[in-house]
Amino acid sequence: MNSLTRRSVSNRTAQETTALVQRTIKRRRRAESRFRWYGRAAVFIGIFFVMMLFYSIISKGYSAFRQTYIGLDVTYDAALIDPQGNGSAQSLGQGDFQAAAKAALRTQFPTVEGRPNLKQLNVLVSDDAGYELQRRVVADPRLIGKSERVWVLARDNTDMAMKGHITRQESEDGRPLSNQQLDWIDALKAKGLIQLRFNTGFFTHGDSREPEQAGIWGAVAGSFFTLIITLLLSFPIGVSAAIYLEEFAKRNRWTDLIEVNINNLAAVPSIVFGLLGLAVFINIIGLPRSAPLVGGLVLTLMTLPTIIIASRAAIKAVPPSIREAALGIGASPVQVVTHHVFPLAMPGMLTGTIIGMARALGETAPLLMIGMVAFIVNVPNGFTDPATALPVQVYLWADSPERAFVERTSGAIMVLLAFLLLMNGAAVFLRQRFERRW
Repeated sequence: MNSLTRRSVSNRTAQETTALVQRTIKRRRRAESRFRWYGRAAVFIGIFFVMMLFYSIISKGYSAFRQTYIGLDVTYDAALIDPQGNGSAQSLGQGDFQAAAKAALRTQFPTVEGRPNLKQLNVLVSDDAGYELQRRVVADPRLIGKSERVWVLARDNTDMAMKGHITRQESEDGRPLSNQQLDWIDALKAKGLIQLRFNTGFFTHGDSREPEQAGIWGAVAGSFFTLIITLLLSFPIGVSAAIYLEEFAKRNRWTDLIEVNINNLAAVPSIVFGLLGLAVFINIIGLPRSAPLVGGLVLTLMTLPTIIIASRAAIKAVPPSIREAALGIGASPVQVVTHHVFPLAMPGMLTGTIIGMARALGETAPLLMIGMVAFIVNVPNGFTDPATALPVQVYLWADSPERAFVERTSGAIMVLLAFLLLMNGAAVFLRQRFERRW
């Protein structure tokens, strides 16, 4: 083969190689472009479903922050509310304030007669109306014998009608309010005696069987006491364990075993910790069921792995030169940790602690196992009082058949999400505010 032929073959081979490389580059670029679009699509799909979740919760729950009230021109008849006639707390406790509320409602509809019709009229007002009148008179006994306009809670079905959840388009047999009751609501609306107001009771009341009286304050107090116990135990124990393992523990098979188990505990289902708390803290130690003390102990066990792992990562992020410089000027190993490493790692430790606490705030399963699913009316005043927690309250309301509990469930979820966003926002702030770049 002469040189011209060899040169021709070489040029053709180079051209084929160049074309092959160009095709490969184009194919690779197309694959990279597809991969980027797959990533964008995944992000958009995730955002879409998150937005749908928030839309579903907010659209169902925003109305929980408003409640229907009915204005009653009440006459505090001494014969009804003060049977002993002395205005004492004992006498007022025996008074029939509910009858006074019903009498005030009937004055707005004097033509309504017959026991069935009066019964339908009376159920427009909540049973809390009588207790509200009683609270007012107990606070000011001078009201006995006088009259005043009092705005009292409407029953849940009345509230649903005012919010448009019960309408005349539905069959009368398929809705909880009759046409006559809807006419009475319209009449009260025309007189300006029925209004939607901000629902302060939702934030100040405990749980109740009646939806219009149910609030989240008892659950919020229970969550507060539970998280206080969790924080007081998990932070010092978790940080101390992280400092020991990272700074003082010798590297051997025992520390390796401990580290492996800590990492495994972080992935254990939360209900397992609930079973452990039920077996140890309640059945063996004998602590009270449904108490924030037990709930805090269980959540401490659950959050410890998260705090230890985050704290160790924060300690590792401190440059070795800091330790070496402190040792070089005569500091002891303990002084190196307490005076230098610990302060520099504190922002990361706090971030991990807040994230762990946020997880504990949203947990339900372990609290169900230790009895915090009980129906608790009174707001807890201490760590050993019976209590429930906010996520458990959501679970209880979601299982209730009344339509009014649907909006309260979503409203409680909105409050819970607000707390979680606040805690995660605090973690992000601390990380950005105090984190150091080495």
